[in-house]
Amino acid sequence: MADGYARNYLLPRGLAVVPTDHNVARYAKQKAVHEAELLQREEKARYLRDKLADQTLHFERKAHDDDRLYGSVRAEEITGQIEELTGEHIEASRVQLEHPIETLGPHAVTISLYKGITVDVRIQVDEEGAKEE
Repeated sequence: MADGYARNYLLPRGLAVVPTDHNVARYAKQKAVHEAELLQREEKARYLRDKLADQTLHFERKAHDDDRLYGSVRAEEITGQIEELTGEHIEASRVQLEHPIETLGPHAVTISLYKGITVDVRIQVDEEGAKEE
C-alpha cells in the first residue's frame, strides 16, 4: 500500500493508525480480550449443551380429536422454557424446527448454541388438562 494513501485517506478518517509500539501493544491487548471472550462463549455453549442434552421440555395445549393442536408450539416458547431452566437466554432464531410442532406427543428440535455446537432437545406436548383427569 502506498504511503500517500495511508497519509491522505486512511489516517485522517480514523480508518488506520500509525503502527507505533504503543498502538501495536494496544491492538495485541484488544485481540487477547476478544479471544478470551470467544473462548468464554464456547465454554458456555458446551455447558448448555451438556445441561440440555438429557432434558425434556413439556408443553400443554388444547387439541382437536385427531391430536392436532389449536396452536403450534413456537420457538419463542421453547427458548423461554430453556431460559427458565438454565437462566441463559437463547435467541429464538437458533431453534431449528424442521416443521411446526402442531401435534400432541414427542418431538425433537435442534438448537444451535454456538459455532458447530448444537443440542437436540426433546419436546413433549400433552393435552391441556389431561393430567388432572
